[in-house]
Amino acid sequence: MRRHRTRGPIGALLALTAAGGLLLTGCGGGDEDAARDAKDTAVDSRGRGSAPVPAPDGPRGEAGQRHDEGATTGGTGDSREVAPEPDLLSTFALDVDTASYGYARRTLAEGRLPDPSTVRPEEFVNSFRQDYERPEGDGFSVTVDGARTGEEDWSLVRVGLATRGAEQRGARPPAALTFVIDVSGSMAEPGRLDLAQEALGTMTDRLRDDDSVALVTFSDEAETVLPMTRLGDRRGRVHDAIDSLEPTQSTNLGAGVETGYDTAVEGRREGATNRVVLVSDALANTGETDADAILERIADERREHGITLFGVGVGSDYGDALMERLADKGDGHTTYVSDPEDAREVFCEQLPRHIELTARDAKAQVAFNPETVAEFRLVGYDNRRVADDDFRDDRVDGGEVGPGHTVTALYAVRTRPGADGRLATATVRWLDPDSRAPHEESGDVESGDLDDSVWEADRGLRVTATAAYFADALRTPYDDGSLPGAPRLGELAERADALADRTDDPDVGRLAAAVRQADELT
Repeated sequence: MRRHRTRGPIGALLALTAAGGLLLTGCGGGDEDAARDAKDTAVDSRGRGSAPVPAPDGPRGEAGQRHDEGATTGGTGDSREVAPEPDLLSTFALDVDTASYGYARRTLAEGRLPDPSTVRPEEFVNSFRQDYERPEGDGFSVTVDGARTGEEDWSLVRVGLATRGAEQRGARPPAALTFVIDVSGSMAEPGRLDLAQEALGTMTDRLRDDDSVALVTFSDEAETVLPMTRLGDRRGRVHDAIDSLEPTQSTNLGAGVETGYDTAVEGRREGATNRVVLVSDALANTGETDADAILERIADERREHGITLFGVGVGSDYGDALMERLADKGDGHTTYVSDPEDAREVFCEQLPRHIELTARDAKAQVAFNPETVAEFRLVGYDNRRVADDDFRDDRVDGGEVGPGHTVTALYAVRTRPGADGRLATATVRWLDPDSRAPHEESGDVESGDLDDSVWEADRGLRVTATAAYFADALRTPYDDGSLPGAPRLGELAERADALADRTDDPDVGRLAAAVRQADELT
């Protein structure tokens, strides 16, 4: 694998000043909203793009390199000045959500296929930690690799991004966390409110004395059960509030979100990480049920106060689409829990990684070489596409990424016959969370770097391919998959079993079990 890294002159001089990531001791190991919905002009509705060989119309900048300071320091520089024509580009906002995969596993375990509309392939792919090289400082490393699928001229190309771990960043600032807990009648089902209470109680014991917690509940109405409380010697008060939660009536999600953000704003602490954590099945049926109205409140608070949202989904009946939109609008992330093991992972592993930010408005742009690539397709990221020209427009919303994250994007790429040379250059651009200074990092891949087979590539790429093929099969359960080289579910289950045995990875073992369950249902 060949890696190439670049950094602009300003980016090399400015050190990121983001505060350290939140590591919970003892838990173990206007223009913005319009721009969010912009679609990638380089792809059609399924993410396909073509790469015709351009006419010799004069010198063309090498993809991913910056030719002037303006392209490095931000503003509205045109990507086409430094990269091939737009139909050779793929641009998207980074996404580290995992709820779609967790909910699919829960649904399959109950003997049902998930609704294809709830299957987001990038969330399947990003549910598995990768061993990408970490950057020496703040920001991202960029790794690009790939392998051939066995289908003529088609390969899978993986773009991997990674941030430095929280343990490498030193002391973190205090946290001010507002938990918004759904206590509607549906939360009485085992694996919902009971899981939330257990996990919150464990987390309370592991937070630092200078951290703060508030607790808001909602059913038919919303109530602030516990105002923002500095833990110190008040942990017993927090435990009492958590233990007092009982399921009651309907789901007034709008009231919960509004009261939650009111409480977070009232208890907002300067110099602390301020975050709302929403735990719900997201089945709004009372009060404000219009998604856009609920979403607008979150967008307002994000713009004015910088308070971001972490959504934790629960329940066999789950409002996946609404929770995903809420977190997206709130510059946050979503995950899903179905059992105590999931709850411990979320509140002791994922939440620490999601709370503190190391990068704001992060976007990736992949420039394909017209001399070696005939066509390409980004797998997933359907609602995260960004117009190519907006890659360096820092007013356009991207994704938020915390310490220790890995982000993976997978492409199906058809190479030209006899292709030899650079296939693609991937560039990630992000803003420092504090100074808003822009930074970029790049990596590329050559045709000679491709492994001969996806199934003989390194462990990380094999896991990525298995997760992507699985999501593809669930989107089209009774038809052939749309990804090149896609095996039948039975064969995919065998490959996943073999991979789990070789790596002794319980996460891959759970993936293999889910694939087998899907195969039995189709």
